[in-house]
Amino acid sequence: MQKLISIDLFADFGMLKKPDTNEPVYLTFNMLHKPALLGILGAIIGEAGFKEKGKLPDYYLKLKNLKVGIQPIKHENGNFQKTTIAYNNTTGMASKEQGGNLIVTEQTLVAPAFRCYFMLDMESGTHKEIDKNLSNYYAEYLPYLGKNEFSIWWENYQKYDEIEESDFSKEYKIGSIFYKNEVVSNHIAAALGRAMRKELKNRFIYFERLPVQYQEIAPKQFQYEYADFVYTNARFNLDMKIDNIKIIDKDALIQLF
Repeated sequence: MQKLISIDLFADFGMLKKPDTNEPVYLTFNMLHKPALLGILGAIIGEAGFKEKGKLPDYYLKLKNLKVGIQPIKHENGNFQKTTIAYNNTTGMASKEQGGNLIVTEQTLVAPAFRCYFMLDMESGTHKEIDKNLSNYYAEYLPYLGKNEFSIWWENYQKYDEIEESDFSKEYKIGSIFYKNEVVSNHIAAALGRAMRKELKNRFIYFERLPVQYQEIAPKQFQYEYADFVYTNARFNLDMKIDNIKIIDKDALIQLF
């Protein structure tokens, strides 16, 4: 039996480091991505993380096929406020520079928040554990957003009893981020009259290339695989059909991936 649930995740700060950035500033993804979300779930249910070179962690092997949806909340046109933080790493193990002092500057998310959806298989013991811990607001290990000093909490556990597949029979909006498979601006529905002026004034389209999973082919360095995502408040025409769209509440649509 499948069960769709959601929670609202919050953090005071977050740093979802882009692996292709280095000195002088480490950059962060703006949007929460699936591998990071699975890591958060792994901490909540107490699964082990990365421990051995060339071997994927237990949490990822158990959760990689879980369908999720991600919706930013408390954002500005899909973006979160960012700041840069500089600090010294004086452990002596971080740098071969004289004195062993590495000066690190990181771009950091300020007050990121996301509504996260999970399609659970209630015949799976792991998925049952996810549901139990999320509904009881309990975590085996402290979850964090990219760095262990950026702890996460969550609220507003919800379950959705009536879920439908969208038949794309009318113009629609998607409340979550979704895969970009074509030029979305070609399919935005036109508004009329006074509604058009208001809609055009407030319309935004946000794009980001995000990790979706780890590469599992040799050599096993487990780099990210990426996909292009969109988040927008625009309405779409009937001719744009997107995979894995669920109707969760009247006209509220999300994509699970």
